Amino acid sequence: MIRYIRHAAAFCLLLLVALLANAARVQVFQADELDDNPANRRTTIARYDEPRGNILVDGRPVTGSKDTGEQLAYERTYRYGPLYAPVTGYASQTYGTTLVENAEDNLLSGTDPLLAPVPLWGEVSRSRQPGGDVVTTVRDAMQRAAYEGLGDRRGAVAAVEPATGRILALVSTPSYDPERLSGTGSSVTDAWRELNAADSRPMLNRAIRQTYPPGSAFKIVTAAAALDAEVVTDPDAETDTPSPYVLPGTSTVLPNESRGCEKASLSDAIRVSCNTVMAHLGVEVGLDGMVEAAERFGFNDTGLKVPSRVAKSNFDTDMSDDQLAQSSIGQFDTTATPLQMAMVAAAVANGGELMYPHLVERTTKHDGATVHTTGSRSYHRAMNPMTATRLRQMMIDVVQDGTGTNAAIDGATVGGKTGTAQHGVDNSDLPYAWFISWAQADGAARPAVAVAVVVEDAEADRADISGGGSAAPIARAVMEAALEPDGGG
Repeated sequence: MIRYIRHAAAFCLLLLVALLANAARVQVFQADELDDNPANRRTTIARYDEPRGNILVDGRPVTGSKDTGEQLAYERTYRYGPLYAPVTGYASQTYGTTLVENAEDNLLSGTDPLLAPVPLWGEVSRSRQPGGDVVTTVRDAMQRAAYEGLGDRRGAVAAVEPATGRILALVSTPSYDPERLSGTGSSVTDAWRELNAADSRPMLNRAIRQTYPPGSAFKIVTAAAALDAEVVTDPDAETDTPSPYVLPGTSTVLPNESRGCEKASLSDAIRVSCNTVMAHLGVEVGLDGMVEAAERFGFNDTGLKVPSRVAKSNFDTDMSDDQLAQSSIGQFDTTATPLQMAMVAAAVANGGELMYPHLVERTTKHDGATVHTTGSRSYHRAMNPMTATRLRQMMIDVVQDGTGTNAAIDGATVGGKTGTAQHGVDNSDLPYAWFISWAQADGAARPAVAVAVVVEDAEADRADISGGGSAAPIARAVMEAALEPDGGG
């Protein structure tokens, strides 16, 4: 009898060991796999069981959370939703996350290991910490100036602090209210369907995800290339640009919208925006030199994040000379995001040193303790300091006595460059209006802001849409907000 009891006890012990081994396998080795299984709703329920951390502008939250009493308890809310949608993106229980909500999701949702009181605490306890907060670099006054300036027109504004790379405004219109997508149910799916079907594409972030031909605003890049390569040594000397200028290898004559462009100096060509001079200089610099110059400003970079991904701005690396001539005036296949063009203006304003743009100042725990700080860092030396000094004066001349007079501000030095970019089949569509600029208060040690504005108003009369007429007043309003004592932070 005792022998049978021993056998039974041994068998029970074996079963116990097998049970413990299986529990360890499930709870330790398969935990991540089971957590990620779409059929497992525990992770989703836990994700929305606590309020989400907030995104802050000027130290105040522009997001929130509300308890719905449902199984997925907390839904995301947004203050001034359309105003800040290009910054925050959305956090939806149905459709996931975008922009800062996506880039900082682990911290906002409380799953970031850096939020734990001690290292590896979350792995051991399988617990979730209160969501942390994201402090942005955006300034409310500048964001509102850009948003109100664009009004009901399609377009975008990007504003950057030249010395640090801090993004001070990021606006895209028309916009949308991300709170409409926060929860679940038919109202959310209906809103999703409506927003995606809209011809105006309100969920497209035109400031960082849409590229446009930059037109004459790109001439600042070409001018930098010509000066750095010493194709031009005296910006005030006449160039040898023929008139009329025929695109190399073709019979196509490149027109000028301005007068006085025959053999115009580089300074005059920038001031009145001569196509012929800038196209000719681009060809003289050569393809390799133009590509190198454009890439120093950020063109062709597929990895730029702010922390949200930024669409690649394009400057072709394989072109014939006639295509290079067109590309050098911001046409052909040259395209840029508004943020990219703000970076061009910022590099000029900052003495040729281009700082890496960033939208997040720092992240914090729920109690305010800092988790991570985004320090300023150099992105590229975009041009020689002397070249930047010369371009600063050229951009000042554009505003004082050129195509950008609508951007002038009393009590400040303002530099700018207009752009009117053709597009469509045979350039039949209404052109995009561009204006890039920077502003420095009188007596200030350095410029406060660099701005890029693009307006794509399909309803406008062709005579009414231009960089100086449509976009420059918007840039001026943003720069004025930056120059206020508390505008630039």
